[in-house]
Amino acid sequence: MSDAVAKDLTAGTFAGVAQLLVGHPFDTIKVKLQSQPAPLPGHPPKFSGAIDAVKQTLAAEGPKGLYKGMGAPLATVAVFNAVLFTARGQMEGLLRDSPGAHLSVGQQMVAGAGAGVACSMVACPTELVKCRLQAQSALATTVEIPVLAGIGGAPAGRYNGPFDVAKHVLKSEGGVLGLYKGLTPTLMREVPGNAAMFGAYEATKQYLAGGQDTSKLSRGSMLFAGGVAGAMFWVSVYPTDVIKSVIQVDDHRNPKYKGTMDAFRKVFAAEGVKGLYRGFGPAMARSVPANAACFLAYELVRESLG
Repeated sequence: MSDAVAKDLTAGTFAGVAQLLVGHPFDTIKVKLQSQPAPLPGHPPKFSGAIDAVKQTLAAEGPKGLYKGMGAPLATVAVFNAVLFTARGQMEGLLRDSPGAHLSVGQQMVAGAGAGVACSMVACPTELVKCRLQAQSALATTVEIPVLAGIGGAPAGRYNGPFDVAKHVLKSEGGVLGLYKGLTPTLMREVPGNAAMFGAYEATKQYLAGGQDTSKLSRGSMLFAGGVAGAMFWVSVYPTDVIKSVIQVDDHRNPKYKGTMDAFRKVFAAEGVKGLYRGFGPAMARSVPANAACFLAYELVRESLG
């Protein structure tokens, strides 16, 4: 293993931990809103909005409810972010004209897209487990009813934790391939999303630095650039994240969706554009502080390693 790869692996691991600790509660609310049951005629939805979802989660489960499903991403955060930042680093090396040369914003976007392909292989099974755990309280019902975005109902408390989800999928949903349900929308999210994120990060840093040399930027400037980068990720690809979530929590015994495009059509037909942006508020609220923490942690650890 080269010295550069080792540094990216280490820095990426710390970056992922920082991002997860800051952002997971926002992510939980996002998934609850994306996957909540559709109200029966004349009845209000389970959650009227993000604030209401937070209140109900705290009342029913306490603060730990906001961190439900964190076990799976925490267990793999080292792998995910190590893959993301290491793949990006390797792409940067391929794109440089000479060692140490600064890359343009366009080149950083290409590097981010390549990193998105690599990290999708880790993100898909991890997020399937996470989404199942986060969504099960929102889907809590013992009978099948129509729901927003067309997700079938699920028995309350079906899963006891991340390993229980994985065990169920491996046993009943096609083995290892079952863990990759939703891979297509995951790729549709990660590839353009990471291109936008790393491009925005570099563009913001260069703007603040007044040129391509960004090595002298303050920590505050890096935090700001990381927040902008995170916001750009979700602005560019949010509907695909909704589709990923509804596919991953769809009932495998009686699936509502035949595939990614079928899910897009059905969500849009049922709710219009609004349905493709369910949970967008919490996602954006999460993206700024979580990615600011992620990028700052990466830069500081990478710098400390030389």
